[in-house]
Order: sequence, then C-alpha cells, then structure tokens
Amino acid sequence: MNTGSSSGPQDSGGTTRLADALPAGHAALGGHALYSDWAAATPHLRDHGTKRSRKLVDTLEQAIARSGLEDGGTISFHHHFREGDACVLHVVRTLARMGYRHLTLAGSSLNKCHAGLVEHIRTGVIRHIYTSGMRGELAAEISHGLMDEPIDIHSHGGRVALIQSGELHIDVAFLGVPSCDAMGNASGTSGRGRCGSLGYAKVDARYADTVVLLTEQLVDYPHLPASIGQDQVDMIVAVDTVGDPGKISIGAARITSNPRELLIARHAADVIEHSGYFRDGFSLQTGSGASSTAATRFLEPRLRRRGITAGFALGGITAGIVDLHAKGLVEKLMDVQSFDVVAGRSLAENPCHTEISADQYASPLGKGAAVDELDVVILSALEVDLNFDVNVVTGSDGLMMGASGGHCDTAAGANLAIVVAPLIRGRIPTVVPRVTTLVTPGENVGVLVTDHGIAVNPARPDVAARLTSAGLPVCSIEELYERATAITGVPAPIEFGERVVGRIRYRDTSVIDVVREVARSR
Repeated sequence: MNTGSSSGPQDSGGTTRLADALPAGHAALGGHALYSDWAAATPHLRDHGTKRSRKLVDTLEQAIARSGLEDGGTISFHHHFREGDACVLHVVRTLARMGYRHLTLAGSSLNKCHAGLVEHIRTGVIRHIYTSGMRGELAAEISHGLMDEPIDIHSHGGRVALIQSGELHIDVAFLGVPSCDAMGNASGTSGRGRCGSLGYAKVDARYADTVVLLTEQLVDYPHLPASIGQDQVDMIVAVDTVGDPGKISIGAARITSNPRELLIARHAADVIEHSGYFRDGFSLQTGSGASSTAATRFLEPRLRRRGITAGFALGGITAGIVDLHAKGLVEKLMDVQSFDVVAGRSLAENPCHTEISADQYASPLGKGAAVDELDVVILSALEVDLNFDVNVVTGSDGLMMGASGGHCDTAAGANLAIVVAPLIRGRIPTVVPRVTTLVTPGENVGVLVTDHGIAVNPARPDVAARLTSAGLPVCSIEELYERATAITGVPAPIEFGERVVGRIRYRDTSVIDVVREVARSR
C-alpha cells in the first residue's frame, strides 16, 4: 500500500488517487486503471463463455474477411504434404469466390497437384509467385509465358532470407496442420493427416502478419509438444482434410528399385566411405531424388565394417535415415521436412529425432544454419556442366520441372557436395557444356557420380586422390561428356524467347540466372 511518500495526486488518506495518476489516453473504471482501447484489445476477458474458443472461426471465408487481407497482398503456404497437399487450392478457390485480385502466392514449394492454380493466374487472382520450384502443368504453363511477371525461384534457405530481408512480406499465412488445440498449439506428428515436421511452416508462423491454421482435428488444450505455438496463431478453421500423407513420398521423394539408380546410389556410398570425411561423428544429408535417397541403404554395411557412428543427419528425413538411427548408426536427426510416414512417426516417438525450422536449417541471414555443420551431402541434378555448375529447375526442353530446394544451401555449407545423376536421361546427356539454368555454382560441388563413372572437381585433388586409391571409377568430367554425346549425339539447342518467365534467386537473395519463355511445340 502507498504510505503517502508519492509526489502524485493523493486522496485524504495520503494515498495516490489512481484516476488522477493515469497517463493521458487512459481511463478509470470501477477502481481499476484501464487503457481506453481495453475492450478492443482483450474482448475475451469480458465473456468467459468464449474465452477458450475465441480463435475458432466457422468458415474459411470468415477467417479471410477478418485477416485484413487486401487485393495485392501476399499469402503463404508450406509444402510438407508435397503431392498430397489439399490447402493451397482450397484457399485460393475461396479467395477467388470472394473477389480477391492480384495476390502474391508465396508457397515454400509447388507440385503437380497445384495445376489448378493455372485458372486463377489467368483470371487475375494470382499475380506473382515465390516458390522453391514447381512441376507439372503449372510449371509448363508458366514456362510458356502464362504470367505477366516472372516468378521468383528461391532455395529453402533463400526463402527465409527473402523474408528476413523484408523483400518477401507475408500478409496472411494459411498453414495446414493435422492437429491443434483451440489456442493454436499445432503439431504435424499427430492426427489422421500426420505429415511429420512443420519446419517450413514454422517460419511463416513466425513472420506473417496474420496466421490462419487449417486443421483436421481439434484436441484438448494444451497440445504439446507444439511445432507452432499459440502465441503465433490468430485464427483456426476446421476443414475435412489438409492433405494426404500417403502422397508425401512420391515424385522427387519416391523410393526406387531401378537398377541404374541403385548403381549410382552404391557409388555415392563408396564416395562417402573414401572421401576422407567418413569418420566417427561425421554428419550427412541425403536430398530428394531417387539415387540420393537410395544411397542411405548402402551406408549401413560400411558404417558397421568401419565401426563408425554418424553424429547427425539433416534435412528431409527418410525411412532409410530413420532405420540407421534406430540401429544406432546415426545419433541424432534434425528434421526440416519428413519425407515419408515412417519419418513422421519417428519424429513423434524418438527423443533424438528433432524438428527444426527452415531458418535453423539453411538461412544465410539467420543466426545459425545447420547446413554449415554438414560434412557430406548427396544431391540430385537435371544437368551438370563442365564447370560442375548444376541445374535442378529446367529440363532438356527448357520447361521448368524441378525445385531449387536446399540444393545450393547444402552445397555451400557442406565440406563435400556429391551430385548424383544418370549420364543420359531420356536420350539426352546430363553432362553438358553449359547448364540451361544455373542453380548451384560449380565451385561448391565436389564430386559428380554417374552410372558411367565418377568425376571429381579439379578444385578437390585431395578427394580425387582418395577415390582413385580406393579403386573407384574416377574420370574427368570432359570424359563423361564425350561418352554421353558418343551415345546420343549433341542435342539441338533449345529455342528460347526473349521474355523472362522466372528469376533464379541464390541463397543470399541475389539473382543468379533467369528462365526464358519456351515456345509451345507445334
């Protein structure tokens, strides 16, 4: 209690009068000091009947209306369901019905299942796109000049950097989560649509002005551990489905039984074993792509034979990596994206399998990127040129068909980046004089593994000497190119137009290359 020592206005008993002591803009009510906008700031405190459910919204339309989204605004989505995603089109169709126009769509990645966006680009609902990549009809139509503005293709770390730099400002994030409570504590490791890690969604939840969760299942409070916390969520909408987890491991994340892809995977494991980094406590990442994912299965006998345990595995975690972890051959898993249902289940059950955000994973502008602690990474490629530059976005016809993903992030951070690809794909050489689209600079690539031989970057003579001593089929990249063209001949050049349809953003947000329009085949 105030004893009268205060110099402020006092009542007859020597106590400061609360109403008189309030700053300008404040008011007193019932003996308590209140801000003048108290009712607007904390309406739930006046109605205990709605306190627990104040974030629940009956329909997506209501959530959009309350979000403050305006024409020309930016909406964002994550891609943890990959080809099974059910949120992007549901939200965009709703926005179209409500009359929204000229929106920027910032999806962490887009897939074949998002072909329906073509219609909404044509009608002016979507004006611009930021994404790590795209496939299928959507990619083909944009390659043919569908959009008035070129899209921005970024890496996973580069997306975070674009957000952190302020260029990519998210007005409303629509995040599909399998389960959450009424306050917004959300998880990807429980519920019917369990997708595992929500590492990309975590960044959107942190930086977006407004966060709307779409969920299949509301559970009791508190829903812990939470991938997205209640302090980041504004509204929650119950929907029938947010995605099909059974479709996560198809496409780029598929499991292969192809003999050629398995041969490449085995050679990649050989390269790791003899690289000089295969020692107790080493770290690794196996990226998307059949051969890179399959390399995991060939590591187990090598780990056992050498008595080696990996310290951690990073990135998109697969069933193969989970199996090595369960067998004690990989100590810790750092999961930014679960590539299959096995990985999602492991994340829920294993204390050393940890979810990380895309910021923690790879942002060059963040306070610490895990890619910088990698020893070896295995990466796929559509093209590799004589300078070891890599293209993972455009195909042999010049159409966009892939994703930058974490390619340039991990190649820059790892001690050794191993690129895997067949020498010939569809009677087209994979090794070319110059890549159609530059995504990862060759200075960050150490080794190219193909089904016809292994080429080592001349900048890594240490690695070349070790692989040669081990008896691996080492040759120059020029020899691989000559071998490929001897089989296929030299392909005719792609006929591009002058118009730019896509910009390739390096992980530091700079434009490293462009994609030009491709004429439709007659």
